[in-house]
Amino acid sequence: MANSLEPHYSQKTILLATDNPEVLQAIGDSLVKNNYHVLIGHSGQEALDEEKKFKLRIDLLLSALDMEGINGLNLATQVSSRWPDLKVLLMSECRGGTLVLNEGWHFLPKPFVASQLNALILTLITPEGMIPRYQRAGYPASKKATT
Repeated sequence: MANSLEPHYSQKTILLATDNPEVLQAIGDSLVKNNYHVLIGHSGQEALDEEKKFKLRIDLLLSALDMEGINGLNLATQVSSRWPDLKVLLMSECRGGTLVLNEGWHFLPKPFVASQLNALILTLITPEGMIPRYQRAGYPASKKATT
């Protein structure tokens, strides 16, 4: 699945944290296929450990909001204190109520489809003018839309 080797110079690095193994596997695989460098945490504490070991820039924290121990909000607070330009995307099955997040932090309610996640990540960490390397199934990158 995801790797923790040094990223290629053009790759963005995402720190992914969730204590749900199925969600971790599915999202991690999708991110790697879309050419992101992915650091994995099976819990908030594991994500913090990965973040501390990693010496290069982390572009996005993608975390479950609800985790045992260090939850997504606490994780985001700790990681963003070391990476001030970090974008944060929290995901949860929260229903109702109001969720107020810091500037640069975003929320994606579950359930969601991969295209929603991919589109949101692109808006958060893809530099203006950059063409993403991922493509939707059935749509080759070289094929132009016709009217």
